[in-house]
Amino acid sequence: MSRAKKTPTAELAGFLAKYDPAVAAVARAALARLRRRIPGATELAYDNYNALAVGFGPGARTSEAIFSIAVYPRWVSLFFLQGAGLKDPAKLLKGSGSRVRHIVLKQADDIGSEAIDALIAAALAAAKKPIDPKAKRQLLIKSVSAKQRPRRPV
Repeated sequence: MSRAKKTPTAELAGFLAKYDPAVAAVARAALARLRRRIPGATELAYDNYNALAVGFGPGARTSEAIFSIAVYPRWVSLFFLQGAGLKDPAKLLKGSGSRVRHIVLKQADDIGSEAIDALIAAALAAAKKPIDPKAKRQLLIKSVSAKQRPRRPV
């Protein structure tokens, strides 16, 4: 007997269901807010060893992604994948790598705050390849790690 293949949306819902309900709720709301803020983005989901990450970019190439929402057992972060050069007057961005910066979201509606919205706008304007807001949104499950750390705090 063969099982019916799940849709990408159902698979993502299953990934999120592994997390503590409070963390999953922040992640779902953050994803919804970013979807509204960035119409036309292609979402790239990776259920990796350490975290669930959903990238937002102009197409299926991971290297072109501009943002990601990463879900950890205790928190959710918004990553600016091309964020090292962004002006950050409020000093919200964390990280010291050559490309990526992030913000730990205290709540989902941090996306939509004036300071974070300004960073999102700046990242979109500076993106190497822009996202076409008229494109049809799509969700692609790019990888699922066979071995994963626990998704809820131990």
